[in-house]
Amino acid sequence: MKKSKKNIMTLLNPIFFFLFFFLLRFSIASQPLPRGYLLNCGATESTAKVTVGSLQYITDEGFISVGNTTKLLDPNLVPILSTLRYFPDKSARKYCYSIPVVKGGKYIVRTTYYYGGYDGGTVPPVFDQIVEGTKWSIVNTTDDYANGMSSYYEAVVVAMGKMMSVCLARNQHTDSSSSPFISALELEYLEDSVYNTTDFKNHALSLVARTSFGHDDDVIGFPDDAFNRQWHPFVDENPLVTCHANVTSSTFWNLPPAKAFNTALTTSRGKSLKVNWPPFSLPAAYYYVSLYFQDNRSPSPYSWRVFSVAVNGKNFFTNLNVTANGVSVYSAKWPLSGQTHLELIPADGVPVGPVINAAEILQVFRLSGRTLTRDVMAMEELARSFNNPPHDWSGDPCLPKDNSWTGVTCSDGKLARVVNLNLTNFGLSGALPSSINNLTALTHLWLGSNKLSGFIPEMGSLKELQTLHLEKNQFEGPIPRSLSKLPHIREIFLQNNDLKSKALEVLQKRGIHVE
Repeated sequence: MKKSKKNIMTLLNPIFFFLFFFLLRFSIASQPLPRGYLLNCGATESTAKVTVGSLQYITDEGFISVGNTTKLLDPNLVPILSTLRYFPDKSARKYCYSIPVVKGGKYIVRTTYYYGGYDGGTVPPVFDQIVEGTKWSIVNTTDDYANGMSSYYEAVVVAMGKMMSVCLARNQHTDSSSSPFISALELEYLEDSVYNTTDFKNHALSLVARTSFGHDDDVIGFPDDAFNRQWHPFVDENPLVTCHANVTSSTFWNLPPAKAFNTALTTSRGKSLKVNWPPFSLPAAYYYVSLYFQDNRSPSPYSWRVFSVAVNGKNFFTNLNVTANGVSVYSAKWPLSGQTHLELIPADGVPVGPVINAAEILQVFRLSGRTLTRDVMAMEELARSFNNPPHDWSGDPCLPKDNSWTGVTCSDGKLARVVNLNLTNFGLSGALPSSINNLTALTHLWLGSNKLSGFIPEMGSLKELQTLHLEKNQFEGPIPRSLSKLPHIREIFLQNNDLKSKALEVLQKRGIHVE
């Protein structure tokens, strides 16, 4: 997916949102700050507090437990691009940030990248980014970096739980000598009305372009846009006009900034307004398209225009009546492929030509499902109980399927379940928590040849369990009686622990292979 760009020398946008852990609203100079997070990736406590506009970045420490950090030495870089976090561990299936959110809340997720040759190379690595267990897009900043630009990607997604995971992962395009990296990560909380026609239970949105037409100045962001969405300028051969009436953002579902209505593209009376936008080819997919219009003349009984809107020759809206108050039209799922052509066709007898002020286009992508919440909670508790779990034990344990946690195998389907867990000889220490009993789809549990200690918990709920390997650890105490009642168990290895063996005879009488 094509990403938006920013010049690294003049990066006064993005100005992102910050939220302390209790999701409070703050005010600076009477401007309310939206709810969200602003993470300066790779920064330390001493370098993280970088102010852009009225908002402040914080370190990403505490939101992620893996990766290395570095500082770029280029003195011309703005501070938020001068540090980054990178992930050299090739054995990890993904590298995840976990950020507290409001369950069911709608968020903009924005990732920013500037390579800077931090690893001595000349070409940035290519890798995947994942949100809430779904592969969102491929990160390829090669062209931007060659042109002295940073890159950012943006998705709109609803939080499935109280933590949102944003992950990076190697793919077949990632060179073996390079590592995924990230410069900044932001989450911004959206009002319920924004993009609310999208089926966020099954889909999310990925930004393609967000544009202010006729605007040739800086990118429009916060505080003009309450959510710091970035509205990039766009001009072409069509005439530009300045608007003379104010627009109230709250009258539009998507709450666009009033400043995006200050300018527009237009054409003369009786002519159709034709715009090739966005100015690049799109892959065949469904897209959320929202177009914004306002009659640019001073408000009067005559300040209105009527025209129809076509996208790639297909009717998008007929006889749209555009007044000085402004109006928007949208499609929640419009098929597009290749170059997109907007055409605004005037109605007969209208004394002025059509006009367009702003537009958004976001690709609709399907979520890959989710892991059963009980399994997620059990696996997270297991990760906390181990002193040294694998480095990729963060984010969704099962999804995406190719990026499940190391040693974890899950079932297929929209609701994934953990079915196998194999961390034999991983050097684990810590305890086996009682929450293992909640992994009720588990068929094989292999944790042999580690340094796990404490009691073996009851496992009576693991009705599907067939094999259990806990040998060569430091477990002590009794063997749980529940093991003898598991209907499908056929193999139990417990040797080389400090266990009391009264239950062994019961297991052996059932014909279960026990060691």
